[in-house]
Amino acid sequence: MDASELISKVRKIEIKAKGLSQNVFAGEYHSAFKGRGMTFSEVREYQYGDDVRDIDWNVTARSNRPYVKVYEEERELTVMLLVDVSGSQDFGAVGDSKREMMTQVAATLAFSAIENNDKVGVIFFSDKIEKFIPPKKGRKHILLVLRELLDFTPESKGTDLNRALEFLTSALKRRCTAFLISDFIDEHDYYKALSIANSKHDVIAIQVYDKREATMPNVGLMRVADAENGAERWVDTGSKHVRQAFDRWWYKRQLNMSDTLRRSRVDLASIATDEDYVKALMGMFKRRVVTH
Repeated sequence: MDASELISKVRKIEIKAKGLSQNVFAGEYHSAFKGRGMTFSEVREYQYGDDVRDIDWNVTARSNRPYVKVYEEERELTVMLLVDVSGSQDFGAVGDSKREMMTQVAATLAFSAIENNDKVGVIFFSDKIEKFIPPKKGRKHILLVLRELLDFTPESKGTDLNRALEFLTSALKRRCTAFLISDFIDEHDYYKALSIANSKHDVIAIQVYDKREATMPNVGLMRVADAENGAERWVDTGSKHVRQAFDRWWYKRQLNMSDTLRRSRVDLASIATDEDYVKALMGMFKRRVVTH
């Protein structure tokens, strides 16, 4: 897109996202994420009532008296947006394209973060790390992030969630809140990388999908193409067996994703491209307040 069109889109998304972050998400974001991180402060002698899980066994062994670790709440967060820019994100049959929806979601989360004086960074990924924007504060930085979200062109079309998660684990030394924004169409097993990343950071999964990916319409013979590898084939959508097989594929994929996230203890918000993402995010924020 040309410069004037890009500026116009940036401005429109900024107005909407900033309004939501100030008026709708402010309390929920703060409650769901603020102060979750704890950083080590000091050690002191054990006192009656202290949690035995906080005992520093090394110091205790050296001093022959029990000592516990003391933590203090982190007053600001680092928020990382892990944004899937693979070829499948350009698909859009019902409502916005997945890429457009992901941009709106990411922008709203970014503005919510800076409203709380948090740092925001971005990892664009496909089947490789496409671009890393280190976390910073401020409106100028967020507008840079938003321009990249709207106008970034990846070098690769494939998907590998492992690459993004491993990069997050190695690149961010201090604990952060990481939103993994993807359609989760990935043939790799990413359980191990996700578990490791979530043990070090606080990872939240946001799935963006198109309802045409969940149910095949009955429109007769149709040529379909894989947006990531370019493979094409003709599919008889008029066949009940073909449509049922597609439904089973979608159900199994969703089940595998949900099971992987559950075992990794990662929260999920699932958003269709024709739905109000505000409702899904609010629901996820409120669940975190109750369960965390």
